[in-house]
Amino acid sequence: MILIIDDDIGVRTSVSLLLKKEGFDSAALATPSDALEYLRKHVPLLILMDMNFSNATSGEEGLNLLEIIKAKLPTTPVILITGWATIDLAVRGMKLGASDFIHKPWQNVHLIQSIRTALELKDSNDKLNPFGIEVSGRRVANPPQRRELDKLYDFSHIIGQDPALVRILETIGRVAGTDASVLIQGESGTGKELIAEAIHHNSKRSGKPFVKVNLGGISASLFESEMFGHIRGAFTDARFDRVGRFETANKGTIFLDEIGDLDSGSQVKLLRVLQDRTYEVLGSSRTKTVDVRVVCATNRNLEEMIGQGRFREDLLYRINLITVKLPALRERPNDIPLLVSFFMDNLREIYQRPHLRASEEAMQWLKGLTFPGNIRELKNLIERTVLVSGHDRMEASDFQAQWRPTEPKRDVVSLPAVGTMTLEEVELQMVRRAMDFHKGKITRVAKSLGLTRSSLYRRLEKYGIPYDEEI
Repeated sequence: MILIIDDDIGVRTSVSLLLKKEGFDSAALATPSDALEYLRKHVPLLILMDMNFSNATSGEEGLNLLEIIKAKLPTTPVILITGWATIDLAVRGMKLGASDFIHKPWQNVHLIQSIRTALELKDSNDKLNPFGIEVSGRRVANPPQRRELDKLYDFSHIIGQDPALVRILETIGRVAGTDASVLIQGESGTGKELIAEAIHHNSKRSGKPFVKVNLGGISASLFESEMFGHIRGAFTDARFDRVGRFETANKGTIFLDEIGDLDSGSQVKLLRVLQDRTYEVLGSSRTKTVDVRVVCATNRNLEEMIGQGRFREDLLYRINLITVKLPALRERPNDIPLLVSFFMDNLREIYQRPHLRASEEAMQWLKGLTFPGNIRELKNLIERTVLVSGHDRMEASDFQAQWRPTEPKRDVVSLPAVGTMTLEEVELQMVRRAMDFHKGKITRVAKSLGLTRSSLYRRLEKYGIPYDEEI
């Protein structure tokens, strides 16, 4: 039974009919007091509730009711629905335990998708998995073994048996079958893209597109065109229609890598499509809808960036329904020999060297390295050593000769290599960084860049960077 709490009879009726059509039983109530009386006798599968039950539009009534419900029924999913949505209200609701936040008027497909996702996650959290471990994520004495997980899921491209990695695989195996948004955190080179691919391949969308987007490589001026597409003539160089990444990923999964590199203006544009599942093609006024599962990744501390005003808190709550934190390679050294063997197997086929292998002494030496670049750095070291070495048995001395330890960072200005960026692209990046650093204060930004305010305004308009006028 799904409980609907809304003072608008039209909303109660339309949602009840929608749920009935989708095969759900429902009960509809108009006031918080009626809802609390109902909850004394019944435990619904899920609750859909409005945020305002009087002429007030602050949402405080809904937040108070939500707090009471979560105290009484902590595992029951609650989806908030309101026509008076604000950033602060959305964030406060999610912090109090809401599963999602839907705006009126809603898209029926999006609402049903949100309901099914919440129920699927609840179902996985209510059950015990085959390994006797509670799937809420608590660590217990009987964790799953890698070979047992491989019988249930396709993790063939993820190498390792470390308990921390196995717990992560068990988690993503459980949530892969839902449409829950997943945020993958970890240092560069830890395999975030492989985890994203595993989520897609083990999902009900596995036969549909898996679209990878490196947000760090998309400038603010091209963001809308890249992500949402454009029509011919939308801007000067738009000679042909272009299909955006979201449309390409429709019915499948979109992987947004390096989401922490996204500028503030693009964050707002991304939030809309994640929030309403709607967007507009650049140059067109027609609204399109998209059905897509969102997986994001970053090597940045987004909570810290929120405190600095560089990342939107409401966007974080949209992308991190499930959060996965990948361990660094130095935290699971016993997996290094497995990875070395895996890379060696690949190189045997690529370079037609069937007897290629690494000695035990070489394995032990590699296990002692910290690898700041993680799995990517290990892979490069192995391939470089195999290419340079003239024999098939790799000794520790062979790897030592090719080992290039990462030097500590220095406080020096690093410029891009010649030919990798145009002068205009360098200027765009500097303006964006200055705007983020000074939190959009035009006078300070202009001074730090050695520009007049009018010159800065021209560049902001040129690159489509949002700003507030200073009086």
